Amino acid sequence: MWIKRLLFTLTLFSLMTGCSPMNNTPTTQLGPSLKIEEYFDGKVYAWGIFEDRFGTLRRQFRVEIDGNWDGQKLVLDEKFLYADGEENRRVWTITPDGNGRYIGEAGDIIGQAEGVSSGNSLNWRYQMELKVGDGSWKVSFNDWMYLQPGDVMVNRAKVSKWGFTLGTVTLFFIGEEPFKQPPFTL
Repeated sequence: MWIKRLLFTLTLFSLMTGCSPMNNTPTTQLGPSLKIEEYFDGKVYAWGIFEDRFGTLRRQFRVEIDGNWDGQKLVLDEKFLYADGEENRRVWTITPDGNGRYIGEAGDIIGQAEGVSSGNSLNWRYQMELKVGDGSWKVSFNDWMYLQPGDVMVNRAKVSKWGFTLGTVTLFFIGEEPFKQPPFTL
């Protein structure tokens, strides 16, 4: 009888630890050091996708970013173009808050975004009023950005509402446009 209990307990423990959430602590010693005020000062391009919580690709998009760091604040003028032809624009104002911390504001951001940078990574968290059909939803973003060699940045963002994951945004940033004929243009 005790052997059955032991096997049951070990099986249950294995299942529980196998389904535990991933550790979100970044490996910050890999890659070059990230300072967003330096990386985004000037023209930056990005290509991205949105996958729903089941992994189904829902949207593809491109972003053209004009960044301006004046020594005090970083202004990012982001122009989005989606594969279906929809266009959107967001202007961020980001201010360093000391010790690798950042505060950001934009028109569709609720309150302030908060970021923490360490090594080659930045964790950026905020709530957004996201346009959905004729209305909007208040959603939360948990972004992890990782600067890679060659001045490429990878960004994965979990999008959630009421604590439930809606999907994931994946973006790749580069400081100069590497393609003359992208699949869709701005």
